[in-house]
Order: sequence, then C-alpha cells, then structure tokens
Amino acid sequence: MWIYNFGLTLYVWLIRLAAPKHPKARLWVEGRRELFKRMAQQIDPSARIVWVHAASLGEFEQGRPIIEKLRAEHPEYKILLTFFSPSGYEIRKNYEGADYIFYLPIDTPHNARRFLAIAHPEIAIFVKYEFWLNLLGELRRRKIRTYVVSAIFRRNSIFFKPYGGMWRQALEAFDAMFVQNEESKRLLAELGFDNVVAAGDTRFDRVAEIARAARKVEIIERFKGSERLFVAGSTWGPDEELLIRLLADNPTVKFVVAPHEMDETRIARLLAAAPGASIRYTQCIPETEYASKRLLVLDTVGLLSSVYGYATWSYIGGGFGVGIHNTLEAATFGLPIAFGPNYAKFKEARDLATLGAAQPVANYEQLQAWFAPLRDDAACLEKASRTAKDYTLRHQGATDMIVRTIFHQ
Repeated sequence: MWIYNFGLTLYVWLIRLAAPKHPKARLWVEGRRELFKRMAQQIDPSARIVWVHAASLGEFEQGRPIIEKLRAEHPEYKILLTFFSPSGYEIRKNYEGADYIFYLPIDTPHNARRFLAIAHPEIAIFVKYEFWLNLLGELRRRKIRTYVVSAIFRRNSIFFKPYGGMWRQALEAFDAMFVQNEESKRLLAELGFDNVVAAGDTRFDRVAEIARAARKVEIIERFKGSERLFVAGSTWGPDEELLIRLLADNPTVKFVVAPHEMDETRIARLLAAAPGASIRYTQCIPETEYASKRLLVLDTVGLLSSVYGYATWSYIGGGFGVGIHNTLEAATFGLPIAFGPNYAKFKEARDLATLGAAQPVANYEQLQAWFAPLRDDAACLEKASRTAKDYTLRHQGATDMIVRTIFHQ
C-alpha cells in the first residue's frame, strides 16, 4: 500500500510542477485548493447524501441517467457529484441535477477520512472506473453502502494479475458491482465475487434521453433543405482527409463536420475543401443563403447530438488515433455509421459492426465502398438504419435495474 500512496504523492508533485505551463494541470491544482473548507461550508450536515463519482465527462454521461432517476424518485436525498478530471468538472460544475459538485481530493488516507467525514454519504456510487484504494477502504470501515456501475473488467487488468492483491481486496468494499457484460461477471466470479449484476451500460439510457430531448436546430434545417445529410462527429485530421474526398465525390449530398477540437488550421482546411460552398456554423446569420452550400463546419459544442437527428448517414472520428468516440449518439437516431480502424476496445462499435449497422474503414476506398450502396439503395439504407436503432433500443434499461436494486434490496 505504501507504493500506492507514494505514487499518488509523486503524481501530485508532477501535476503541481506542470501547472504553471499547462492549463489543465493548473485547473486540477486550483480546483482542489481549500476543497475541504468549501465542502464544509456548502454541504448540509443534516442532509441525506448520495455521492456519485465520475472520473471525467464521459463517465459523468454514464452516471447522469442514474443521478436524474435518483432525483426524480428519491427527493429525500441530496446528490453530491465529484470529478477527478478538469475536463469533467469544468464543463459540468453548474449541472443542475446535483446539489453539490466538487473535485475529488487526492486519495491519501487522511484525505479519505476527511472527505467522508464532511460528505457523510449514505450511499456511494462510482461510475465505471476509478478504484481509489484508500477511499474504498474507508467506505468499507464506515459501513457505507458502495456500488460501481457500468463497469467493465478485462482479463488483462490489474485485478487478475498475481501482484493485484490489494486491488482485488478493494473490490470487497462494493455491496454490488453492476457490470456491462457477462464476460465481466464471469471474470469476477473467478475471483470469488458473487455480488455482480450484468445490468448493461447506462449510456444506452442516456442516448435515448438525448434523442427524445433533441433540439430543433434552425441553421441545420435551413442548410439541409430538401437534400440528404451526412454528419461526421468528433473528427480528427486523418478522418477529415477521408471526408474531404467523400465530399468531392458526392455532389448531391450535404455534409456537416464537427471537429473534436476547434483547431483553426483544420477548420480552414475543411472550408477550403469546398471553396464558395462551405460555411462555419458560428458565421451563419439570418440572411445566410444555403442553397449553394455543401459543407457546414460545426465549430461549436453542445449541438452535435441534436444535429444527428437531421442526418441520413454518419461518421465517428478518432479511429485513426487512440480510439473512436461515441457511436451510440448516432446509432440511437438509426444512422449507419463508419469509423476508423481503432475500435476494438469499444463493445458497442464491435456489436454494430457485427450486425451490419457500422463499418470500420482503413482508407478512402473502403469508406466509399461502404457509402455508395447506402446512398443508392434504399433497401440497404433502411436495413442498416433499422439495425442501428433496434440495437440501442434492445440495450436500454440498465438505469432502472441499478436504481431498483440499490433502493429495494
């Protein structure tokens, strides 16, 4: 355990050293300054608390359906939400679904005791990852009901290594572990855990809610007009190289491209791919004429999930880097999906590819071969679209199962 604690101490010092030059590291440090004082000032010591922890923004989106169901069905509880990463906290620090929102303190024994003394949760819920050993140990000592939701366990993870004893012991803090698949349940059974529920992934419930709450986006409606629309989300440079060629070869299709990062050089390159026929979303005005426009660059955040609702086909970026981004937001609208070759870590992408609703592509020729029949054959398009939509419908319900189990044991 001393190695774990020493490693955390070293990590904090490295973050502090990086903070003057790196904005994210600076937010990490500043967000934890006087953390316990702010917690003590804000958290009602008489409140009944459910604590939900998410590492970052992606885990928050998985935990959000649970938070909102708790809020609706158990108003007797206050919700405490914590983040480890600035990319989650800074975006969701004003989220109205939680009563208290803070950074999580670094997981030292002292911090774990102090955090739990102030937070005094009746229930603790960890989303997917983040197995903090001191906090889990303290939760167990205090007999606080503790759960992990939407978790995935793989045989190559530390829990199944000969040196993973303290990590396996940490899992004993959980009253129940809600995992995404049967494979995770089987692996945990090998370690002797029988308090495991294969509930599925709460992201399916989240994207269903996103689809139901999709906004009307007037600019997209006007841009699309009566044409068919191809929407590419969370794209990176290698994705955009393929999409530029696809745009050139399909003059009867309109394209919306939403870069993952608002890099001005890449945006300029995208716009140059269709000179005179391209426009940035943020430069659209009521007088803008869209009939001659074929490419719209979505250079703003928060709209992509609603824009998918206007599309006929989709492409998800990231597959030529560390891995693809969220495919479910497109699939829930019944869109056929293409993405780059690095998708093996994502179960839903593998499932959609196996079912024929999605296609990994390694080059432009493969992208065009996937797109052409979906563009020209209505029956082919309808089959892929129905398959994508049915897949998301079939996997909903994890949130209900989790909340029902936690509160009706």
